[in-house]
Amino acid sequence: MAGRTKRGRRWVEEHERDPWVQRARKAGWRSRAVYKLEELDQKESLLGRGMKVVDLGAAPGAWCQYAARKVGERGTVIGLDILPMDPLPGVVLLQGDFTEDSVLNDLEAALDGEKLDLVLSDMAPNISGMAAVDQPRSMYLAELALAFARDHLKPGGVFVTKVFQGEGFDEFMKDSRSSFEAVRTRKPAASRDRSREVYLVARNYRV
Repeated sequence: MAGRTKRGRRWVEEHERDPWVQRARKAGWRSRAVYKLEELDQKESLLGRGMKVVDLGAAPGAWCQYAARKVGERGTVIGLDILPMDPLPGVVLLQGDFTEDSVLNDLEAALDGEKLDLVLSDMAPNISGMAAVDQPRSMYLAELALAFARDHLKPGGVFVTKVFQGEGFDEFMKDSRSSFEAVRTRKPAASRDRSREVYLVARNYRV
């Protein structure tokens, strides 16, 4: 227990010193993760006016904040998470597990029968520190996000998800390529160097 507490303190101290964290706070963003999406958007032109977007694993809401600004008043941004989130202007926030029928019903109501232009997922499991446990959990979340994208994207839509490199990664890339014309990975500057996380960007969904 003492070792776990010590690791927790170190994480908090590192987090507070993190220049991305400090920058996000000064700019009014809810988390440093916004700079990952911003870079992905700048390089991949993901977001535009009037788009319909769902953000899976949205808490605390920085990606939704950014997306809402980019899609404008005519666009739609829906954030889903099992954790509660404070309200955000121009964003529909749904709390719950998106694999449950009740949450999916709420999503369908918010979409009013329309398909999505973009599905975003920054989901990650609670990290145990044991790769044999964490990697399968992270790949499972990525697979859930891909299944969601296949069900809800319009033809030509785009899917972006966090993936951790390791066991199952190559198979996931291959599976994604079966549904999208172009699939690549990017590692934004705001991703920590020691992290195995990358972001898969899959374009031009083939129904």
